[in-house]
Amino acid sequence: MVLIKPNCWSEHGELEAVLVCPPSIADVPTLKVAEDVQWSAPVQYEKAMENFLELQGVFLDAGINVLDYSNELSQEEQSLSEKLLNRFFVRDLACVFGNTILPGHPSIFMRQPEYVQAHRVFKSWFDTSFIPQEKVGIQALENGDVLVLNKDAVFINAGLRTSFESIEIIKHYIFHAGFSEVAVISLPRRGDTLHLDMNCNVANEDLVIAKEFMRHFPVRVMTEKGDRYEMAPAFLKRHGFEVYWLEEYNSVPDINYFNLDPETILLSKQAHKQMLKKHPKLARKKYIEVEVTELEKAGGGIRCMTLPLRRK
Repeated sequence: MVLIKPNCWSEHGELEAVLVCPPSIADVPTLKVAEDVQWSAPVQYEKAMENFLELQGVFLDAGINVLDYSNELSQEEQSLSEKLLNRFFVRDLACVFGNTILPGHPSIFMRQPEYVQAHRVFKSWFDTSFIPQEKVGIQALENGDVLVLNKDAVFINAGLRTSFESIEIIKHYIFHAGFSEVAVISLPRRGDTLHLDMNCNVANEDLVIAKEFMRHFPVRVMTEKGDRYEMAPAFLKRHGFEVYWLEEYNSVPDINYFNLDPETILLSKQAHKQMLKKHPKLARKKYIEVEVTELEKAGGGIRCMTLPLRRK
């Protein structure tokens, strides 16, 4: 058992512990192969590993406890794990709601082995804090679709990879963890809107960055007493968030950033940093740029590659 008690009540609190996993040892050699595995371009393992080590190094230099679940696998499990192309996208595997870790469940068969392996490790590490899949019983829920806004509200997308039925199941666990509202949005089911964190992200305790089109979407706000509907901007405003609407963006590097602490954003070297800094609440932030271009070819960014376990 790992001596870490999960604790996450936001997306911006000071990070104390994070889960990562290195990329597969396999190259994706051609554009044809990349397209068939739903990546944007060929990927070389050596470059991908260099990217991963740079990202991991930022956390280590900041004194953050970095966990890699693949180190806990048996030799037989390792033999499989190191060939799983998407295993470094650990965000999807689970989410910490307060002091409770709820599992994700992949919507595509290709990713099922890594969920099974990781969850087995989580069960041994976190004991009763982790609620296993066999108890929860969800069918499709990838946690790139989940934002823990604050101690009251969780924002979830029922889209291409996460089903509304699964959200209906986990909402009871989220309420039990201490949250009062779960708001569900349903974004277009396309590759460029794959997960919620490719469309919006928390950038400050009172600021969300989001693609312009999201202002036109309603959300279903679920509480223990019942449900109601309101527009997404109204929901976010009610919970204290201004929205910085983006009309132009590169989804992965510009929106899939990661909050290291309330003053520091970790982002891709491909991100349009000056665009973010145009907002007055972001102008004085510290930005740490990381070279993750090779990893981003797999379709996700830094947030996708990190699973926060503890934040202050």
